[in-house]
Amino acid sequence: MSDQTPLEERLRAALEARGRLINAHDLSPARPPAGRTWGTRRIRRVLSVAVAAAAAAAAVVLLLTSNTPDRPRPVPPARHSSPTPAVPHPRPSTIPHPVPSAVASGP
Repeated sequence: MSDQTPLEERLRAALEARGRLINAHDLSPARPPAGRTWGTRRIRRVLSVAVAAAAAAAAVVLLLTSNTPDRPRPVPPARHSSPTPAVPHPRPSTIPHPVPSAVASGP
C-alpha cells in the first residue's frame, strides 16, 4: 500500500502528531460526576432519614399511649336511669318596653 494519496499521508501525519501529545496523566481515571446526580442522592438520603425519624416517633407515641394492663382506662361515671324532669324555659316577654323620649332643654 505504498500508493497513498497526499491527503492520506497528511491525515496520518496529523493523527500521529496528535497521538504523541497524549501522556500517562491524560489517561488517568476521570473525577466522579458532579451536578444533578449528587443533589438527587442527597435529597433521597435526607428524605429517607426523615421518614425513618417519623416512623420512630410514631412508634414511640403508640407505645406511650397504648392501653396496658398496668394502667386500665378509667371507667365513665354511671348514669341515672330515671328521666330528669324538664324545666320550662322562660319565654321572652312580648310586651314592648317604653322608650324614653328625649327631653328638650328649655332656654
